[in-house]
Amino acid sequence: MDGILPGMTPRRVDWDGAVNAWQVAGDVYRMGRREWVTAGGWQQMYDDGVRTVIDLRTSGERQPRDSDPDVPAELLRRFEVLHCPTEDPDAEEFGELFGPYLKDPAHYGDYLRLFAGQLAAVFKAIAAARGKVVVHCSAGRDRSGIIAVMLQLLAGAGEEEIVQGYRQGMRGINERHRTHGVPHVHERYLDDASLEALLRIREVSLLEFIRALDVQGFLADNGLTAAEIEAVRRKVKESPANH
Repeated sequence: MDGILPGMTPRRVDWDGAVNAWQVAGDVYRMGRREWVTAGGWQQMYDDGVRTVIDLRTSGERQPRDSDPDVPAELLRRFEVLHCPTEDPDAEEFGELFGPYLKDPAHYGDYLRLFAGQLAAVFKAIAAARGKVVVHCSAGRDRSGIIAVMLQLLAGAGEEEIVQGYRQGMRGINERHRTHGVPHVHERYLDDASLEALLRIREVSLLEFIRALDVQGFLADNGLTAAEIEAVRRKVKESPANH
């Protein structure tokens, strides 16, 4: 897309084992489940200044898998891991609106309506976090994607940059479906033409969501103080080192 500013478009980060990992803006990153990250990847995160990891998943999603790499406990203790689930799958309307899980920007507005308090809690955690911050869900696409959109808006990113960030997240997890040996229960790898067709549809919905969203007003209405909102802004403020 034309008009994308250097430093405003999410940048891929290559922590070993991390899936769909991107710098959102400033000192905040997003990715898929943290259990995919190897010991070497955790060390890379630490060397990059990450000290706080915010897990958006529900309790039932946090189970380890046999294929997950072993990571020494003493290495993990160097990070503060905060559990901030953004949803309650048992909530009324959840299945009707989202199916088994959130997967379409057309439903982001409903997600904010249903889970405003939980989403605001994530921003309170970012405001209070020490060091750089990684926000993750399962795939690193939609729950972390909503947080990324809101952070990008606070950072002053334009529509082109935000759409590009969404495209990167979609492509990142699609590549995981291509290379991962175990098939996903609800999704499959899409070839370039199929993915591009889906992206064109979803980008329309994403733009509608962006244009209707007042992030600062949403956060203030859901319990963040002016000081906390400013603290989040400082976390996503761009500097030459981030460009």
